[in-house]
Amino acid sequence: MADGDKVKEKDKKNEESGAEEKIMKDVNDCAIYDARTLGNGKIAVLGFQHMFAMFGSTVLVPALTGLSVSATLLFAGLGTLLFHLITKGKVPAFLGSSFAFLPGYFAIAPNGEKELLPYACLGVACAGLVYLLMAGLIKVFGVKKVMRFFPPIVTGPIIIAIGLTLSKSAVDNCAKNWLVAMLAILIVIICNIYAKGMIRIVPILVGVLGACAIAAGLAYVFGQTITVNEGGNAVEYIAMGGSNKFILFSKSSLDAIKNADWLGFPVKSGDTVFSVFKDPDKKLIISSIATIVPIALATIVEHIGDISAISSTVGRNYIKDPGLHRTLTGDGAATVFASIFGAPANTTYGENTGVLSLSKVYDPRVVRLAGLFAMVFSFCPKFAACISAMPVPVLGGISLVLYGMISAIGVRNVVENHVDFSKARNTIIAGLILVLSIGVTYSTAGAIKFYVGDVKISLSGLAVGSIVGILMNAILKGKDYEYDE
Repeated sequence: MADGDKVKEKDKKNEESGAEEKIMKDVNDCAIYDARTLGNGKIAVLGFQHMFAMFGSTVLVPALTGLSVSATLLFAGLGTLLFHLITKGKVPAFLGSSFAFLPGYFAIAPNGEKELLPYACLGVACAGLVYLLMAGLIKVFGVKKVMRFFPPIVTGPIIIAIGLTLSKSAVDNCAKNWLVAMLAILIVIICNIYAKGMIRIVPILVGVLGACAIAAGLAYVFGQTITVNEGGNAVEYIAMGGSNKFILFSKSSLDAIKNADWLGFPVKSGDTVFSVFKDPDKKLIISSIATIVPIALATIVEHIGDISAISSTVGRNYIKDPGLHRTLTGDGAATVFASIFGAPANTTYGENTGVLSLSKVYDPRVVRLAGLFAMVFSFCPKFAACISAMPVPVLGGISLVLYGMISAIGVRNVVENHVDFSKARNTIIAGLILVLSIGVTYSTAGAIKFYVGDVKISLSGLAVGSIVGILMNAILKGKDYEYDE
C-alpha cells in the first residue's frame, strides 16, 4: 500500500474512532427520565444516594432545635411522597428540613424546651397554611399578579437577615471547642470547593462524619470527664484535657446510645401539636403564630427558586406543569403535616437537585424511593441517638457555614435580579428590612411586644422586617420588577 493510502486509511480510522467516542459521550450525557431502564439494583443505589444527599442537613435541624430526629426522618419521607402525590408524580424533588424557620423555633423554645416546642410547631403549621393560601391566589390570579408583591428587593434582604440572625447561636456553639468547630468548617470547605463527584454534592454529611470521627479520636486520647453548670443544672461532658474550653461529647448522650432500642415508633404524643390543647396557653399560641407565620413569605420565594433550579436542571418547566400552585400546595401540606406531629418544616432540597445534575437520572421514582429509605431509618431509635450525640462544636461549625450560605443566597437573589440600589426606594426597603430584622432580634427586649386586649403579642425581628418590607414595597412608587416564569 502506498504511503498516501496508508495516511488516508489512518485518518479514516481516527475519524471513525472520534465519531464512536462522540456517540458514547452523547449517550453518557443523555438524560434518563425512566430509571426502570437501568434495573432495580441501580435504582436502589440511586435512591440511597438521594437519601444521603439530604441526610446531613435534614438531621441537623432537629439536632439544633431539640425536635425528634426520628420524626424528622419519617416526615421527610412522608412529606416527599405527599409532595409527589399532589404534583402528579412529575417533579423529582426531595423535601427535607427547612433552616429558614430556625429563628422561629429559637424565639419560642430558645433552649429546645420540650414543653415549648409543640407551640413552635403550631406556629410553623400555620405558616404552612400560608403556602396553601398563596397557591390558591396563584391559581386564581396567576403567578405574575401575586409575585409582584414579593420582588427580590424584599425577599433578598429577608433571606440575608435569616442567616445573620442565626449567627449568634452558631458562634456560641463553636465556642465550646473552636478547634473541632474549625476542623468541621475546613472539611466542608474542602469538599465543597476541591472535591469531585458525589463528595462535592454532600459536603455537610462528610463534614459531620469527619469532624465527629476526629472528635472521637481526641476524646479517646485526651478526653477527661468534667462537670459544667448549665442553667443551674450540672451536666457532664468529655473534654480535652479536662478543659471547659475544649468540650467534645455529652456523657448523657453517649449513655443514650447504649440504652436506645434498635426498633421503635418515631412519634411521641408529647411532641405533637395536639399536646398544646390539653392545657393551652392562649397567649403563647398567639405569640408563636405571630412570630413564625411571616417567615413563610421568605420560604415561599425560596421554594420558587428551588423549583426553577430543578426545572433548569431537568429541562422541563415545572412552574407551568404541574404548576406552581401544585408545588406550593405540596410543600405547604408537607410542612403542616410534619409540624403537627412534632417534626421540622419541610422544604425542597438543593442538595438533591445537585444529585440530579450529577447522575442525570431525572426519574421522580428514584426520589420517592429515597423517601421510603428515610422512613425506614426513622424506626431505629439507636440511629437517632447517634445523631443526637453529635458534639456541640461540630454542630456550631457546620451551622456557621450553613447560616452564612443562607445569607449568601439572599445576596445572590439581589445581584442576579439586578436590583438597582441607586434608587432611594430600594435602599430604604432593604435598609429597613435588615435593620429591623437584626436590630429587634438583638435588642434588650428581643422582640416587638404589645397587647391586644389582655393578650400579649410578640413579633420577632424577622417578622417585623418582613412585614415592613412588603408594605413599603407596596406603598412606595417606582416598582421596576416583573416576575418571569
